[in-house]
Amino acid sequence: MELFEIFSVIGTVAFALSGAYVAMEEEYDILGVLVLGLVTAFGGGIVRNIVIGVPVTTIWSQGGLLLLAITSIVVVFILPLSWIRHWKKTEAWFDAIGLAAFAIQGALYATGMKHPILAVVVAAMLTGIGGGIIRDLLAGRKPLVLREEIYAVWSIVAGLAIGLGIAKSTASLLVLFVLVVCFRMLSVYYKWKLPRRSLKLGTTSGVSADEDNTNEQMKM
Repeated sequence: MELFEIFSVIGTVAFALSGAYVAMEEEYDILGVLVLGLVTAFGGGIVRNIVIGVPVTTIWSQGGLLLLAITSIVVVFILPLSWIRHWKKTEAWFDAIGLAAFAIQGALYATGMKHPILAVVVAAMLTGIGGGIIRDLLAGRKPLVLREEIYAVWSIVAGLAIGLGIAKSTASLLVLFVLVVCFRMLSVYYKWKLPRRSLKLGTTSGVSADEDNTNEQMKM
């Protein structure tokens, strides 16, 4: 099995499990769990293919991965709740593994098509975060990548490393995979965040400035 295929398998299983966990948290039925798991596993790749010019129908040539994802989702669905609750604590790990595997897989896909570095970075980012965005939207949640915590940055770093030729050999790609997973988990543990700027007015003891002004006028 080629390294490209290994990363595809790792990412597919990790994101399928991640989607299944979210669906069960939202109390979806078995169909909803399957849909959310499959969307998480394959959504990013489909978006990437649209952007870099690969026919979307190529997903039907991935019968083995589809079967693997469905099997993983069904296994999780029938597991005892005590096991699921225990494994739920490792959700961030599954997300980090899926992010790293799919970001590298997407970048390799784009470099194999001889695309420029910008396309390689975009392919890595979309493959790494696309499925998670669709998963969160379908689950009625704010997408993880749109929050202030660092997430998409690591897929961009992976794309740059591959696009610039820093990571080309099997060993260097494996090191890159481990680094992306580790830095993603470090950003979760230490709550690293990207800068943000809010347009909301300042608050005073949980009351907005507008409400403070209104209250003062009422007192007068």
